[in-house]
Amino acid sequence: MKRVGIIGTGIMGADHARLLTEAVSGAVVGGVFDLDADRAAGVAAASGGARVFEDPHELINDAEIDAVLIASSDATHEEFALACIEAGKPVLCEKPLAPTVEGCARILEAEDRFGARLITVGFMRRFDPGYNDLKRRLGEGAIGVPLMLHNVHRNPANAPGQPDAGLITNSAVHELDITRWILDEEIVEVAVHAPRKTSHGGGTQDPQLLILRTESGAISDVEVFVNARYGYEVRCELVGELGTVTLDSPRPTTLRRGGVTGRELPGDWRPRFAEAYRLELQDWVDGAGGGASAWDGFAATFVARACVAALASGERHEVSLPPVPKIYR
Repeated sequence: MKRVGIIGTGIMGADHARLLTEAVSGAVVGGVFDLDADRAAGVAAASGGARVFEDPHELINDAEIDAVLIASSDATHEEFALACIEAGKPVLCEKPLAPTVEGCARILEAEDRFGARLITVGFMRRFDPGYNDLKRRLGEGAIGVPLMLHNVHRNPANAPGQPDAGLITNSAVHELDITRWILDEEIVEVAVHAPRKTSHGGGTQDPQLLILRTESGAISDVEVFVNARYGYEVRCELVGELGTVTLDSPRPTTLRRGGVTGRELPGDWRPRFAEAYRLELQDWVDGAGGGASAWDGFAATFVARACVAALASGERHEVSLPPVPKIYR
């Protein structure tokens, strides 16, 4: 039984603790840490009496903790990931791997020195059944050579006045990873367009439209709109030479009433990707290695940085990733 220590017991950390306790086999929550001690105690109690640590590094280095899940604030990810590598413990780190390219690079270097992959980055969409079906159909040749990938990423509301770059680094970064994963090639050029701003964004440039070109010349466009008001929605369509594959909401029911037909939309990402989170955690606990690697986390942050620069300049930016280290090939 793998004993998992959780650093950060906010929305994501608490949800992971619940899944590990109720829906994932082969693991228990062995310990938790949060700056809010009362919140940590509540999650520990709900997880069957896990230990509450007063210091995150004590949790990482404790002999009774076998693996660590990092769900703390973005700025702390590098520090804790490096400490886990030094302790030789497997890690599931919520995205981003680190907020900066330089921080991600330091994690890559540490893992390379260790000589084995320990880090998994929480790009949970790789485990979503719909995305997996889309990738499978592409691999089987059902739609021929891929030409375009259209992505829509909408949230009902966000904190007013969010920095413009936050739409890329916090939201569209999922589509950056999905583009690389589905098409199985790197992004080599980006552009970001700024439509008229919604009046609900508190001055933030919302929505944004990202245009990504991959090595083979395929185009992936990403509409990210975090104050869309009506609900949470993620959709995409992969267009090939012989046909298309469309990913829509996984909800199976449609309500027809009062002259209207429709489906409910979730209020945030958790109901939409509940199964993806469960499968991601099970894969990690099993050590199956199906999740995003530290290199994938580095690549997503690297491309996101280019997108932020493209948004600021209004010009296209080339993306030149460094060579992939041997450990990730």
